[in-house]
This record gives sequence, structure tokens and C-alpha cells, in this order.
Amino acid sequence: MTRKIIIDTDPGKDDAVAILLALASPDELEVLALVAVAGNVPLARTEGNARRILELGGRPDIPVYAGCARPMVRPATLAEHVHGVTGLHGLDLPEPAAPLRREHGVDYLVDILRAASPGAITLCLLGPATNLAMALVKAPDLAARIAEVVWMAGARSEGGNVTPAAEYNVHADPEAAQVVLGSGIPLTLVPLDLTHQVRLTPARLARLRRVDTASAQAVASLFARDDGPAHDRGGSPLHDPCVIAHLLHPGLFSGRRINVAVETSSALTLGMTVADWHGVTGRAPNALWLAEADADGFFALLFDRLSRLP
Repeated sequence: MTRKIIIDTDPGKDDAVAILLALASPDELEVLALVAVAGNVPLARTEGNARRILELGGRPDIPVYAGCARPMVRPATLAEHVHGVTGLHGLDLPEPAAPLRREHGVDYLVDILRAASPGAITLCLLGPATNLAMALVKAPDLAARIAEVVWMAGARSEGGNVTPAAEYNVHADPEAAQVVLGSGIPLTLVPLDLTHQVRLTPARLARLRRVDTASAQAVASLFARDDGPAHDRGGSPLHDPCVIAHLLHPGLFSGRRINVAVETSSALTLGMTVADWHGVTGRAPNALWLAEADADGFFALLFDRLSRLP
């Protein structure tokens, strides 16, 4: 059965790979829309990048909506030092021909989730959770209508990647994370603990360059010049594509249902995900926390699917 998904995204290099992986899997996933959020780069960049990536993947018909331009209560914290000022550093795509839809992304989420049957739509979050949190604040009844949220977010054993304590997507809008974690929606978290196991090593990059499609070559270009600390540890981790891969082949990953809370007040640990791995708090589990990955299986899936795209 094909799963209907909406991708909430802030493209972003690894967002681009995740979107392409979803587009390459039409038998399993029906992408209803992309909703952009400010995150890795400002909203004007993320919504444009979303449309560019859809056109690269041969699906300009999929609508793109612009959501929130800033976090719920804080100034924006961008990640241009990782993704470049365009968000897609290393890849030069033409201006998108498909227009941005006029409806605000949060309003779109409210409207489509209310119109669909309960449990019919899964949300894939690849950036800060601002859009979903604002939709839940505006329409709390949506929580009972969402099949599942799969979110690339959090860190426990790996520490943070934007501060020593916090992973970027949570740190960028911790109040939004708090809303989602407390919503009661079935939630799967894809944290740094898992994504740091899924690295595009030089050998894997060489294999990717041999995939003769424009989409595969574009992904190779995005990561060909990565030279940051994460790359130095054995290759660039592909964070966001793990969200899509989990939907396609959940057996590639394993984890544990635990309680996860987020720090919203401490200047030292703002955005830290407090993952109760051993159940010491007695708080009820609210998320499936993925912790182990079959990296070879992941890359076999990714390279196969990229070979099916334009």
C-alpha cells in the first residue's frame, strides 16, 4: 500500500537527497506536497530549493508551500556554514519554473489534514518543527488525524552538532520541539546517534559517481567538496535521507521506545534532547528513538533509487 506523505523541509544538502529518495519510490510513497520552513537557510531560499529539487527529480507537479520564516519565539539560527548561502553549495540549479503556492504552509497542513481521513497522512520532518507546531497550536485536533511523524532530530550519545548538547533541528526551535514531543502523535526520531553511522565515505561517493542519472550526479556534486569536521571523521553523514529510508525499509534501523524531553530554558543546554534510554524518570514513552543503522543496506537502497530518476 502506498503511504501518503508530506515533507516539511529546509533544503539543505541532505534534505535534497531525502526528497530525491522519496520521489524515486512512487510504489511506496506518494508525496502530496513539500512545505518549506526557515532553517538551514532563510525561507526564501528553502522554498526555492524545494521547487528546484522537485524539478531535478522530474516532479515539478508536486506543490510547494512556504511556511514559517522564523522559530516560534526566538530569532532564526541558520546553518549556512554547513550548506552555503544558497543551501545547496556545490550544485547550481536553474531558477524553478513551477510557482510557489499562495497558501501559507501552516494553513495548508491544517486544511489537508482535516480533509483527509484520520491516519491517512504521514509527516516527514527534515528541519525545525516550527510549521507542525504552529499547526498544532492553531488546530489541536490535528494530533489525532496524523498517522505518524518521522523527524530527523535529537542526539544522545553523539552529543550535539550545533552546541555540545544540541542537535540543529531541535536547537533551531526548541519550543516547537516541545509542542511536537508533547502532542501524543505517533513519533519516530532519527537522531545523530543513528545518522552518524550513515556516512558518504570516499568509496561510496565513488560508487555514486558511477550512477548515470542527473539526480545522482547532483547528489555527488553536493558532497564532493565537503571538508568539515564530520567529513574528516569518515565522510559526510546523510541525516535527512534516513527519514525516508525508514519509511521504505524500516528493517534498516532499530531503536527503542523511550521518553524524550527538550530543554528550553538553559543557556548552556538549550535544545538538548533528554532521552530517557534506561527509563529512569518513569515518564511514559513518547517516541521511537532509532539508534542503530545498516549503513550498507541504506546506501544500496539510495543508489538503486537514484538510478531510477532523471
